[in-house]
Amino acid sequence: MELDPVFLSRLQFAFVVTFHAIFPVFTIGLASYLALLYGLLVRTGNPAWERLAEFWTKVFAIVFGMGVVSGIVMAFQFGTNWSNFSQATSNFIGPMLSYEVVTAFFLEAGFLGVLLFGRERVSPRVHLFAAIMVALGTFISAFWILSTNSWMQTPAGYEMRDGMVHVTSWIEAIFNPSFPYRFMHMALASFLTGGFVVCGVSAWYLLRGHDVEANRKALSMSLWLLLFATPAQAIIGDFHGVNTLEHQPTKVAAMEGNWERDAGVPLLLFAWPDQEGATNHFEIGIPHAASLILTHDPNGVVPGLTDVPADQRPPVWITFFSFRVMVGLGVLMIAFAVAGLLLRRGDRVYHNRFFLQGLRLMTVSPFIAVTAGWFVTEVGRAPWLIYGVMTQAEAVTPSLSGWMALTTLIGYILVYAVVFIAGVYYLGRVIRQGMVEGDVQDVQDVTRAMRPMSASHVPFDDGQYQPPNADSRS
Repeated sequence: MELDPVFLSRLQFAFVVTFHAIFPVFTIGLASYLALLYGLLVRTGNPAWERLAEFWTKVFAIVFGMGVVSGIVMAFQFGTNWSNFSQATSNFIGPMLSYEVVTAFFLEAGFLGVLLFGRERVSPRVHLFAAIMVALGTFISAFWILSTNSWMQTPAGYEMRDGMVHVTSWIEAIFNPSFPYRFMHMALASFLTGGFVVCGVSAWYLLRGHDVEANRKALSMSLWLLLFATPAQAIIGDFHGVNTLEHQPTKVAAMEGNWERDAGVPLLLFAWPDQEGATNHFEIGIPHAASLILTHDPNGVVPGLTDVPADQRPPVWITFFSFRVMVGLGVLMIAFAVAGLLLRRGDRVYHNRFFLQGLRLMTVSPFIAVTAGWFVTEVGRAPWLIYGVMTQAEAVTPSLSGWMALTTLIGYILVYAVVFIAGVYYLGRVIRQGMVEGDVQDVQDVTRAMRPMSASHVPFDDGQYQPPNADSRS
């Protein structure tokens, strides 16, 4: 049986990236939340902030570890499955990945140890600084990775010589046309992911009556974040869509299920795309809405899939339905954020069981939305690996056989299944255990230690700081 190495390599990379992406998108948002919690702890000395910070630090550690383990093999796949691509783009991709390691990964790894193990070994201000550095490192990492991916979507600042990419302007290459929108879109997605996970877990604890004070604070903070972040994501998404229309019109045509270039194109709420017949079945749409959203003109012209040859069209049904899953969940997120605002009157937001149960279910929604969004981004780019420059067939390793790709794919699935099961198991244990409330003496010690640190005249670390209960340790 003949196996297609290009298809299997695409499937393998898609599996690895999809599995990996759900972890960074969570840790980026959660790292910023931890920095805020530790900042509030330093400022107020309130033990509730300490319990929240310590609990979510445990969650962060597990998810960060899963992200690192699952992401290591992605770089190796460039050499094993996509060697033509790696060789052709080495002048750009190599430095970009190196910048990410030097400026971001080292920063995260160095201060992560202080964040996880330094709570009782350094002063609160130093510990807060470590949390801020970890959060900053996650955004720097996202900057380089998303810039690289965006360059593959909208290449700029380069020229091809003898089949090799040569950078002519690093500024144009790094800040390529789609990067600003993609970076902002992903940053907000990270905040939404962290926000909904914190909301969901806090709602579950409130339903059980566990540490009501701390979880009311966590729920309130997260709902305020979501109230502003969800509509902001919709606005950024609109800008991103207009940018994609300009630079990747075929992808937009697949997202909209639009086969013929036309004016006044309807927004299809549902359809069944027929790629072979170049048509849709069972269409349900809103007249002129797609043209209005994409061109801000109800009679604007929207490109069609038939504008390009059949072999240059992406898999339409995956792109089409993934886009609707992402947008549909985005609308649902906005609805929950608004509902949270309305329920604040009379503190119903903390007692309405229907709303709290809904927040529990919404915990998984940002992960599904992010995954669907990546499907739109990557599948909608096909058959190009570098849009308009190099196809996936041209980029694959020439000596790679279908059976080799299938074998490694099965191996990755088995290993990642172990990683995922182990990670979920330990996450479940941490969440079931909940936030451990210290005894009265611990709270008094923490409060006493924090009070002087709020004074502006205290140095960053005077070398005389004694952590809580220091006399109880050998």
